[in-house]
Amino acid sequence: MQESTATPAPTGEIDRSQAGTLMPASNVRDLQGDMLNMGALQGTPVLVNLWATWCAPCVKEMPLLDELAVDYDSELRVLTVSQDMQGAEKVGPFFAERDFAMLGSWMDPEGELGFAIGGGVMPTTVLYDAMGQELWRVSGDYDWSSEDARAAIDEAIGG
Repeated sequence: MQESTATPAPTGEIDRSQAGTLMPASNVRDLQGDMLNMGALQGTPVLVNLWATWCAPCVKEMPLLDELAVDYDSELRVLTVSQDMQGAEKVGPFFAERDFAMLGSWMDPEGELGFAIGGGVMPTTVLYDAMGQELWRVSGDYDWSSEDARAAIDEAIGG
C-alpha cells in the first residue's frame, strides 16, 4: 500500500505536461470478453478514464463521464477502463447496479494500460486527439460537468 492511501484523492487539474505522448497500444476487455486494442483507436478523440470500484472519487465521476459520452456522442469516445484486479467479478455487479447510457465495461485487470499511462493516482483521465496523441490529463477527482471541463474538451476537439 502507498503511504498516501489515508489521505483523500487529490482534486485534479488539467495537466498538459505530457502532451504529444502516444496512446499506449494496450488491449482491454469488456464483460462479454470482447477485446479492444487501444492503439487502433484513431480517427476520433478519446477520453480514457482509469478507475476502480473501490475508489470513491472514481465512482463519483462515472455518471459525469456517462453524461459526457452522451453529450459528445460522435465527437468524442469516452472509454472508462477498470483497474480492479478481480476484473469482471467486481465490474459486472458495478455495471449491473447502474444504468449508464454509453459507458462500456472495459477492464485492465493486469494493469497494463494503467502502468503504460502512469501517474499512480486514481482516477486518472487522459484526453487523446484523433491521431492518438495526448493533449492533457487529470489525475484525481474532477468535475466533468463543469464549464472548465467542457471548455477544455471543446478546445481539444475543435468544438
